Amino acid sequence: MRSPRRRLSAAAAVTVAALALVAGCSSSDDQDDSATPSDSVSYALSAGFTPNWILPISTTGHTNTNTFALLATLWEPLVAVDGTSGTIEEDEQASIADSYEFSEDGTVLTITLKDRTWSDGEPITSRDVEFWYDLVSANKESWASYVEGSFPDNVTDFTVVDDSTVSFTFDQAYNQSWILFNSQINLITPLPYHAWAKTSDDEEVDVDANLDRTAEGATAIYDYLVSEAEDVASYADNPLWQVVSGPYTVSEFTTSGQVTLTKNDAYDGDDPASITTVNLMPFTTVDAEENAVRAGQVDYGYISSSSLDQEDTFTDLGYTVDPWEGWSITYIVYNFNSATNGAVFDQLYVRQAIQMSVDQDSISSVIQSGASTPSYGPVPQSADSDYVSQTQLDEPYSYDTSAAQELLTSHGWEIGSDGVAVCEDAGTGDTQCGEGVAAGTRLSMTLVSQSGSTVTDNMMTEIQSSLAETGIELEVNAVASDQVLSQTPKCEEGAAECTWDLSFFGTAGSWYFPAFPAGDQLFATSGAANFGSYSDADVDALITASHTATDDAAIQDYSATLAEDLPVIWLPSPTYQVSVIDSDLQGVTQDPMAYFHPQRWSW
Repeated sequence: MRSPRRRLSAAAAVTVAALALVAGCSSSDDQDDSATPSDSVSYALSAGFTPNWILPISTTGHTNTNTFALLATLWEPLVAVDGTSGTIEEDEQASIADSYEFSEDGTVLTITLKDRTWSDGEPITSRDVEFWYDLVSANKESWASYVEGSFPDNVTDFTVVDDSTVSFTFDQAYNQSWILFNSQINLITPLPYHAWAKTSDDEEVDVDANLDRTAEGATAIYDYLVSEAEDVASYADNPLWQVVSGPYTVSEFTTSGQVTLTKNDAYDGDDPASITTVNLMPFTTVDAEENAVRAGQVDYGYISSSSLDQEDTFTDLGYTVDPWEGWSITYIVYNFNSATNGAVFDQLYVRQAIQMSVDQDSISSVIQSGASTPSYGPVPQSADSDYVSQTQLDEPYSYDTSAAQELLTSHGWEIGSDGVAVCEDAGTGDTQCGEGVAAGTRLSMTLVSQSGSTVTDNMMTEIQSSLAETGIELEVNAVASDQVLSQTPKCEEGAAECTWDLSFFGTAGSWYFPAFPAGDQLFATSGAANFGSYSDADVDALITASHTATDDAAIQDYSATLAEDLPVIWLPSPTYQVSVIDSDLQGVTQDPMAYFHPQRWSW
């Protein structure tokens, strides 16, 4: 007997803070209503986070939140997820799938598609789901969401049942929320097989060739699509990207991040666009964007948290001010394979001393003006959930620079005349510096951080100062956000050229989770987003257990373990942004997973 068929409106088992629905308040007397266009909206992109990819298969370096949000308006996912109601749940309206059903033993998932068509009039079928699955399966090593042992490794059989039905057979029963909503089924985006199953521009698609059903063929198609996606300047003109399933098409896409979306008149789904044109506007700094808001050039933008004390200024301009909460965590990445400091970071007591030198309360309340939540582990704390452990909530390493310095001096370090700790007693004893830490090593680190945010700059200055009180020297190199990851690549152990120490790319939050906040991409040894090469066999086991458990004990154990083991430097998690929205713009909701839904807006 099978489990009951579940509609996509069923709620997942995680609750987040309710987010305000921006109602249609009348604009202020100062706003010129006649200047408000009836068929377009200007939306400000997060400073430095310009969309840079169009293929609905993510690759390394193409995973920023604005890119994912943009792609969802062009190609609707098989199973969409949304949190705008205050609960993370399936979004039936934006899904290609009509329903899903797990077998009684939990090992088989059957999904039925809606009766839909592509923008060129061809039907969307199970073959389009298979096409995505074949490309990812054959090229999983370059898929940014791939974690060894997870999807698609855990699928023992994929079957096209008929034109509108597919099934996945898994190697065991898993936590169903994890399967549906965490780097598994929720990442599948049906792709237009009839238009994309080719290996060159000049090649005609032969739908009977089934080229993607061989590893060689799938790789050739994938390589072609990736090469086309690397040419950002061609996005608006390339015929590939005009075949879409979503409510919008791309009519402009510049290398600087200026994007224009135009209503897809052929859209036949449940989530049609009301606004004809959406202009996505890039900004290099928050200050530049805020100036555009003040000048009335932006309909939907944001302000720095430090400007919250000027809220009346923006409401007088006809805006509603609404902080956008995020289902996220924020952190500074350790490079455990750093040729200069990898051995130092391997010492738990050093990581403890560093964490105890970060005054999260002051950063949150003063620098971020209260628009953030102090966080002490791998599960979001901006809202109540059953996933976060009491250990994480209890803040295992409270701010105390005196105690932090004592940790260092009790492990063989002495504070030098310049105030920086130096390893004087090398060795592996309980009171020595630890394995691999040579005598004379100075506790000096370099951090590559995002530029463009005064709040982030001030936070880094504060952390520098408090670390100095402990005896730790920190040099901060600020670069554009799209350069942070390129300058801090994942390194092989022992690579002499791997010299970076710390990396920060979390001005708007470092990592936004799907509904189930598993850590397989972030902190599993093989995680695609484990940029610092953190590795712990016990943590790997806990992550695996959270995938299969039918209760929350495993993920709570994972939360507690990483709150204590410190794979990264935990920081306050900011709101995604403090939004300022034209008060005449209706239907705006703010998804904690950082997706925007412009098709639902109207004047």
